[in-house]
Amino acid sequence: MKSADQTTGEAQQPAEPDSEIGPSALLDAVSKSFGRLRESEQKVARVVGAAPDWVIHATVADVARRAGVSEPTVMRFCTALGFSGFRSFQLLLAQGLALGIPATQSVITSADSVAQIVSKVFDYSVTSLDHARRVMRLEAIEAAVSALSSAHEILFLGLGTSGVVAQDAQQRFFLFDVPCSAPMDAHLQFMAASLAGPDTQVVAISHTGRTLGVLDSVKAARANGAKIIAITGSESRLSELADIAIIVETLENTDFYTPTISRLAHLVVIDILATAVAVHHGPDKIEKLRRMKAQLAVFARGDGHTPPTDGSGQA
Repeated sequence: MKSADQTTGEAQQPAEPDSEIGPSALLDAVSKSFGRLRESEQKVARVVGAAPDWVIHATVADVARRAGVSEPTVMRFCTALGFSGFRSFQLLLAQGLALGIPATQSVITSADSVAQIVSKVFDYSVTSLDHARRVMRLEAIEAAVSALSSAHEILFLGLGTSGVVAQDAQQRFFLFDVPCSAPMDAHLQFMAASLAGPDTQVVAISHTGRTLGVLDSVKAARANGAKIIAITGSESRLSELADIAIIVETLENTDFYTPTISRLAHLVVIDILATAVAVHHGPDKIEKLRRMKAQLAVFARGDGHTPPTDGSGQA
């Protein structure tokens, strides 16, 4: 006798999701699980990723036909993700779509066209950034803006891709007439942190919150009385050390082909902080920044630039 999940046309009884996966992370979980699924189960994953709106109304038989697999394969796919059956998977998928998860997941294969890759990368990036926005604690952002607005000196810490974010942050906050630094070398970061004092605002960036070089520098800065703002992906050792912890939770995908979403999200947070600090400084500071940007535009175009000469008047 077929179970309710295996029926092809009969009405199915409502079920509660029984997986530990949250509704907003289901498509991401499908993406992350892709590499460990059987080849036949991967076909089901592709159907789910390409048409989740259709899947939530389909039967097991419908999905099996569309994927070109057997009905038991659809059931094994659901089990591999931690569900007891298809109906439970369907219910959580419907909840995720109701939260605004877009219809395309990010499983990228070697068979994808450039157009498909463009669509998948954009969709996955937008989804993850929207998820980060939804779960971000605004009170942490507000506290960080207040601290940065009154800082006498700012030290940005980060290694690897987080170091790139730190460099971008230095460029942004340099415009506010506040001494800023963002050493890329771990030893220079530790030296700068060791010289930090009570007037220094340290911004430590690490998605994992476990990067030893960053943690060591944060500890050195704290020992000297510096205040710490952490930008990190979850509750971690770094967030524990921070006076203000900005948790940037993203749908990070470790698939080889997918973009590093955490870096994009951290750059967005830097933009948010810089914009809010500029507004906090008032119209005089904003006007000063406007004049600087106008002058920079002239400089970049080379308007009025006199070419160097060799002393004879020849360029």
